[in-house]
Amino acid sequence: MSVSSNTMRVATGLLVAVAIAGASALDFGSARSVVDAFSATCDSLTTLTLANGRITSASLVSLGSFTPPGAAGRAGASSPYGALPSFCRVAATLTPTADSDIKIEVWLPASDWNGKLQAVGNGGWAGTISYGALASALAQGYATVSTDTGHSTPGAAFAMNHPEKMVDYAHRAVHEMTVQAKVLVAAFYGSAPKLSMWNGCSTGGRQGVIEASTYPADYDAIIAGATPVTTPRLHGVRLQFNRMVHRTADSYIPPDKYPAIHEAALQACDGLDGVKDGVIDSPNQCTFDPKVLACSGADQPTCLTPAQVETARAMYGPVKDPKTGATLSFPMYHPGSELGWATLAGPQPYAIALEAFRYVVFNDPAWDPVSMNPTTDIPRLEHQAAGLEPPSADLKPFFSRGGKLLLYHGWADQQVAPLNSITYFGDVLKASGKSAAGKSIALYLVPGMGHCQGGAGTDSFDRVAAIEEWIRTGTAPAQIIASHRAGGTTDRTRPLCQYPMVAKYTGSGSTDDAANFACAAR
Repeated sequence: MSVSSNTMRVATGLLVAVAIAGASALDFGSARSVVDAFSATCDSLTTLTLANGRITSASLVSLGSFTPPGAAGRAGASSPYGALPSFCRVAATLTPTADSDIKIEVWLPASDWNGKLQAVGNGGWAGTISYGALASALAQGYATVSTDTGHSTPGAAFAMNHPEKMVDYAHRAVHEMTVQAKVLVAAFYGSAPKLSMWNGCSTGGRQGVIEASTYPADYDAIIAGATPVTTPRLHGVRLQFNRMVHRTADSYIPPDKYPAIHEAALQACDGLDGVKDGVIDSPNQCTFDPKVLACSGADQPTCLTPAQVETARAMYGPVKDPKTGATLSFPMYHPGSELGWATLAGPQPYAIALEAFRYVVFNDPAWDPVSMNPTTDIPRLEHQAAGLEPPSADLKPFFSRGGKLLLYHGWADQQVAPLNSITYFGDVLKASGKSAAGKSIALYLVPGMGHCQGGAGTDSFDRVAAIEEWIRTGTAPAQIIASHRAGGTTDRTRPLCQYPMVAKYTGSGSTDDAANFACAAR
């Protein structure tokens, strides 16, 4: 009795997938020994059996025809998805526990696959597939995957009285997604990805560093931006920070005063790097005192009242427990960040942080942050949401396999203090060995950049190309060329340097051209 070609393709693809699921991320030699010329068709992937999950759909998407779920209109040339090549779109639901409901999507190029897998991260409390990031990875030839982390609702309400869903969000969903994505890649192409990469910022950065420490065999290369490393403590600090801003009736600084404070900070520190360009290059070296803006007469948008002067000063200082005086965190903001202060210092507490206490600590949607006791409540969140941070800064298991970790952070980040990444970088070197710097881990700080992107700094740079170069050469790039765009046109380029190096002007040529800067010690 003859066996159909399609059956042979599915069977062989499944054999490869099973072999790869049990192989390490960097050593697929044994798995590849079963690979032959057969691979699965897209629609036949629905017949694959996944451990702790099931494939719910698999269909071929034609050139430029993809529209994200819920998006209005049709795909076309003007759509950000309009130029996407044809790909096999696979959706699956993973259930590692009885309370798990993890949705994932795996996109597989129908042709011209570069042989690699790029997983993409989430933001905030997640709850959605990252379609834009999937599209970016697919357009570069990668097979790519994303997850909603186990829930499809906004905010943290999913976590209330559901500890297993909290574990899924914290780290398990990403790991399970990674395992099954490799199975699907192997089944579809008949071979394992020759490189598995993680790419995420903010929550995606947190997901990346947890992968490196908790599941060191999942990825060969990890890009982690604006990483809230100690997320539970950060949530508590964000609430206390907002309470400090509103400590009295006249201490709040309205946003219409931010431009004056920002301009004063630039006047004090913009030229410290030898170039006046509207960006403070090393804000941690700036000693700007907002008292220079103290009102000499009537209150107005260009000056600060006495209480507002103290608030502005506190913006740049460590966050403290108002009852004990104990330091809760390093500074959240540095000079140059003023235009983004409304995120954490606005009229209301930061919603993402507030929901952590309402749904994870107190199980009460009506919990009032006014009642927060930092001395006791922050440790409670750290205990109940321990999975939201890496268990250790020791990344030797990840590095020993050849793993690469590229960290980046904007100095003007309005959500996650850049000292999160700087401190974590130092902790990793202390735990894993200083020799890892430049070989296994590198940090790039971006002057003037906000949270993941935006701001006056050169916020556009190819992180994926940088880590690919690193993998090829074995050494992290000494510099990454970044650009700033205005009105659709690039108006400035600068090198981003490996921390603790900084970009210094060579003294001649345009200060808007990266070629006229060199990375040097501060």
